[in-house]
Amino acid sequence: QAQLVESGGGLVQAGGSLRLSCVASGINFSNKAVGWYRQAPGKSRELVATLTNGGITNYADSVKGRFTISRDNAKNTFYLQMNSLKLEDTAVYYCAARLIIRVTWEYWGQGTQVTVSS
Repeated sequence: QAQLVESGGGLVQAGGSLRLSCVASGINFSNKAVGWYRQAPGKSRELVATLTNGGITNYADSVKGRFTISRDNAKNTFYLQMNSLKLEDTAVYYCAARLIIRVTWEYWGQGTQVTVSS
């Protein structure tokens, strides 16, 4: 059974850092692009960052220079390092994975809450 499980969310003060992790099981992780999305209350889910299996990254403008996506294929895990967190980063964060040749994301995690306080 394919599964993505996030961890690492929590409450942090503005300016602080958090690292989210997403562990994949039941899928061939090495041929997947991976990504992070987020959804704030009352808003649509938005792309945060993506990373191909070849190492190409893409970031939302709002997080460029503050967030870093990375992966460890040996551990079937990918990460989102979030620095200089802002109040507007508060959201439920979801990890996702898909075959590199596909457009739609096939696998999703259950979401982890990130709350940034003032």
